Amino acid sequence: MIGINGTGRAGMAGPARPAARGGGGFRLSQPAAREAEGAAAAAPATAVGLVALQEAGDDAERDRRGHARARDLLKEMSALQAEMLGSGVDPARLTRIAALAEGEQPADPVLADALAGIALRARIELARHGLAIA
Repeated sequence: MIGINGTGRAGMAGPARPAARGGGGFRLSQPAAREAEGAAAAAPATAVGLVALQEAGDDAERDRRGHARARDLLKEMSALQAEMLGSGVDPARLTRIAALAEGEQPADPVLADALAGIALRARIELARHGLAIA
C-alpha cells in the first residue's frame, strides 16, 4: 500500500496498528467522560437544591406570617390598653386577640421567641378579662 507523506512524493504506508481490545465500540475521551460523570452527579444535587430552595421559601413565608401576626397582636394589645383607660373593653377585640395569640411558629428562632413573649402577654390580658385559651 502506498501512502502520502507530504507533498510531491509518494512513499510506503507504515505498519498496521494492532486493534484495541476489550470493550470496543464507541469510547469517550477522558475529559468528555469526566464531564459526563460530573453532569450525572449534578442531577441529584440539583433536585436536592431545588427542594432546599423551596423549603427556604416556606421558612421565609412562615417568618413573614409570624411577623405580621406579631405586629397585629401588638396593635390589638395597644388598642386594648387604650380601651381599658377609656370607656370599656370591646369583646370583639378580645376575640381577635385570642385568635392572634394562637398560630404557627416562625422558622426564625429569634422571631419565634419574640412572638411567644407577645402571645404570653396577650394570654395574661385575656385571663384578666375572664377569657382563657389553651
